[in-house]
Amino acid sequence: MSQQTPSALVVYESLFGNTALVARAIVRGLRAAGLDAHRAPVSSLESTGSGDIDLLMLGAPTHAFSLSRPRSRSDAVRQGAPPDRAESGAREWIRSVSPDRFGTSVVVVFDTRVAKVRRWPLAAGRTAGRLLRRRGFHLLRKPEAFLVDGVRGPLSAGEEERAEHWGQTIGAAFLADQHHRS
Repeated sequence: MSQQTPSALVVYESLFGNTALVARAIVRGLRAAGLDAHRAPVSSLESTGSGDIDLLMLGAPTHAFSLSRPRSRSDAVRQGAPPDRAESGAREWIRSVSPDRFGTSVVVVFDTRVAKVRRWPLAAGRTAGRLLRRRGFHLLRKPEAFLVDGVRGPLSAGEEERAEHWGQTIGAAFLADQHHRS
């Protein structure tokens, strides 16, 4: 961890905007905990390269009980998602990252999913966590799920506030862990 304020980057895939809202709320929580936090869609990071950060977070919508694929993103476009958001997703982004790229191996994962299937054991967060571990990352916590009322949303009542609180909790836990290690 750097000597300056610890930094966090929240990377997300969002087709209908719900995961982006969760990412924004998590960033507010991380900042409240004392981290220098920012967010970026997975599509912008493919061209911007790497950075030196202390905590990496990844969020993705659940498609067919997993991370999106080109076909599921095309289906989302047919349901009204903007076509430019469907060009690539978290699955493709994970294939291009390593701990060396960001200067950290610590990652936290979250997903969004339709409230009707909130307890389903398979989801984007679980898949993302497994794929990131294979790439050399260490999950700080098990993936967290945030609920939407339908495929297109909106976020279920209270989920944006819960995401902000969760971000603050993750930020505080990360800082406490770093303090104990130093």
